[in-house]
Order: sequence, then C-alpha cells, then structure tokens
Amino acid sequence: MTGTEPGEATARERSQGLARSLFRVSLPRWRGGRYSLSKLFFNFYLLAMGSFVAIAFTADFVISTAQRGITDDYARRFMRGTITLIEDELFRQPRSTWKKKIKELDEKFSYRLNIVERITLDETLKPQQVVKLDAGDIAIDHDGDIMYHRLGNSSQVLVVGPLASNRNPELKDRLPLEVRLRLLTWSLTGLIFGIALWFWVRPVWRDLEAIRQTARDLGDGDFDARSPPARSQLFSTLADTMNSMAERVQQLLATHRELSCGISHELRTPIARMRFALEMLAETDEPAERERLWTMMEDDLDELDHLIDTSLTYARFERETPEPHFSSVRFADWLTDEVESVRLLGRQLEVSVDTSRLPADLNVDLDRKAMPYALRNILRNAFKYAGRQIKVSAELINERILIHIDDDGIGIPAEDREHIFSAFTRLDRSRDRSTGGYGLGLAIARRVLELHGGSATADAAELGGARFTLAWKAHQ
Repeated sequence: MTGTEPGEATARERSQGLARSLFRVSLPRWRGGRYSLSKLFFNFYLLAMGSFVAIAFTADFVISTAQRGITDDYARRFMRGTITLIEDELFRQPRSTWKKKIKELDEKFSYRLNIVERITLDETLKPQQVVKLDAGDIAIDHDGDIMYHRLGNSSQVLVVGPLASNRNPELKDRLPLEVRLRLLTWSLTGLIFGIALWFWVRPVWRDLEAIRQTARDLGDGDFDARSPPARSQLFSTLADTMNSMAERVQQLLATHRELSCGISHELRTPIARMRFALEMLAETDEPAERERLWTMMEDDLDELDHLIDTSLTYARFERETPEPHFSSVRFADWLTDEVESVRLLGRQLEVSVDTSRLPADLNVDLDRKAMPYALRNILRNAFKYAGRQIKVSAELINERILIHIDDDGIGIPAEDREHIFSAFTRLDRSRDRSTGGYGLGLAIARRVLELHGGSATADAAELGGARFTLAWKAHQ
C-alpha cells in the first residue's frame, strides 16, 4: 500500500491524540510547581543549614550540660588561690574597712569585686550552690558567671565577677571574644556549606529541567524526544525510566497505526466480495448460483474472523511481553504430534518429519501454549506455497534446538527474507486470495521465538523453495 489514505491519517491522529492526553495529565504539576534555580537553592539551603544549626546547638547544649560539673570543679580550683589571697588581705584589716579595701582591690582586677550580705543571696543562687556557700566552698552562678565565697564565719560574702566583664573603656562596646569566634565560625561554615550546596543543586536543577522539557515535548506529541543522560545519580534512573517509557509509547503507537492501517486495508477485500455476493444474490434465482454465493460469503466471514483473531494475538505480543511458562517435553514426540495436528491443512502435500539427528529421549524446555502457535503458523505458510512436498526436520547444535521447515515452492528472494517477518508484509506475487494471508503469521512466530530467547529466520531450502528455521536454547 502506498501513500497515506484517509483511514491511516485518522488512525494516526487518534493514536497521537490519546498519547498526548496521557502525557498532559501530569504536565500541569510541572508547570504549576515551577521553581527557579535560586529559589530551589535558597529552600535547600535554609532547610539544610537550619537543620545543621539546630543539631549543632542541641549537641552543644547537651555536651555543655554534661560537662558543667567538670567545668565548675576546674573553675573553683583555678580561682581558689585568688579568692584566698583576697580573703587574707581583708582579714588583715578591720571589718569596718572591708568595703573600702575591696574597692581598692577592685580597681586592680579585670573583673569585678564586691562584698554583699549573705541573706541577699537566697533568691539569687540555686539551692545546691547555697549549700556549698554555707559550707565554706565557692558557689557559682552560671547565669551571671559570678563566684561567691563566704568570708570566714561572718555574714558577708565576697563576690567575684562577672568574670567575662571587660573594664577597658575602648573595648567596652565590643562583643566578647567567644561570641566573635562563634560568629566567625558559623559564618565560614555557612559560606562553605552554601558553595558546596550550590555545586550539588545546580546539576540536580539541570536534570529536573531536562526531564521537565522532555515531558513537555512528549505531551506536545513529539515522541522522538528523549531525556539526555543525567548529570547526577539522583535522577539517572528517572531519566532512563522516562526514556524507556517514551520508547514503549512510541512502539505502541507504531503498532497501533500499523494494525489500524493494515486491518483497514485487509478488511476492504472480504467486505467488497461480500457486498458483491449480496448484490448478485438479490438478482439470481438459480439454486446452484445462490449456493455458490452463500459459500463465498461464509468463506469471507471465516476470513474476517481469522483476521481479527490473528490481529488480536499480534497486538497482545506487541503491547506486552507475556510471561513464558516453560515445561520439559519429549521433543521428538512433541514435534511429530504438532505436525500431525495440522497435516490435513496440507491437502495432497507430502509432509514428512525427520527427528533422526536428535539424541534419543531428548527433552526440551518450551512454552507449550506459545510454541505450537509459532510452529503452526510457519507450517501454514509452507502449505500455501509448497508444490508437492514439505519436510520438517530437527537437530541439536551447541545446546540449541533447531527446527527446519523446508518446502519446494517458489522460495523467497534474499533481500526479502528478513522483511517478511514484519507485520502485514506480503510479497507481491502472493496477493491472490488463495495464498495472500495477512502477513501476521510470520511476525507472530518471531515474537514467540523471541519470548524463548531464540530466533526465527528464513533461507533457501534444498528442495528448491524456502526454509524457515526456529532456534532456541534447549534447556532454559
């Protein structure tokens, strides 16, 4: 069939429209949730950095709390000598001059010194620190970073701190060194993390853009569009899956168009014959002629039924790969039985089966539902073209079983031997009613052999016609 007929164009447009509608179902989600690269980076940065800071502060709090007891002991040992010296200096003076003396000492230290009454500290210190204070030990106020020590048995308490206070007027308004170090550390951490995140987000964004563009092209009907290889491993599987899906959709559309165009073409001939027979039937009263016309229409109905059944079988193989169910059979007996089941279709042809080159009691794994379909289609094809003889033989070579179907018909030109396994393909000389067929039998046979991990090929036969060979691994 040449050119593009109206039926073909309608089928093609209908199949492409269906595919486009399937893709466009998901496209609004892409377009409605579109993000710029900067926004994607900013969202990732806030989420990751915020989580990182929260974890860091939590860990710092837990560690600080766990180490507080150790830090307190170290601070007491570190300041005990200074506090003892201050206490001894005060004890050398009359108690009435302690206030004046502590002011003089206060000017010589970088942190504050003061004396307060013991009774004023009950609400300032925690209960456990009050106990330490009354026991003559050093009490520590963590919130104010201040140390307290009771002066002998008196009611007065020496106050040392805040220890982090800065009494230098020039540095009074500056942040403490620890705070500045922390700010510098977090700033550098945030900058380094941002740079690393940018180099991670950028290829991810490019992959997302490429996949989104591919989905848009597919939704617009460009089924040749493919997603380029992903730059990040995160989307490599998704890109491969989308490409596989696109190839599968393209294959299904091609099969749909092929079946639609092929079946519409094949339906014309039997329908035209039936219409002609009906017109002739209305114009004749002769019983013999009416019987002949009825027989013609019954043959045409059988042809239509066979066309539909074969087309559905081919479409099933193209739409999905059936799961094979292998079982072991005694191969010589199985092959003989299958040939005998269709021998009657060969009319007066001489059909022989040769299994002499097979090992004795050979068992072969095959799908007992699909493989007979392939073998019978090849045999029916041979029945159409053979003149007098068909020879079926089998052999085992390198653990592969081979079935040869030879006929003495007109043969197949070398340039057409691969082409005939395509659907709806028939050689020009076979377009008469007796041998025409639909060009689906050989295509189905090849699909069955591919299901078995094998092949179906055509060659020249020693009998002068065509040789078809079915080959697959004997034991799966």
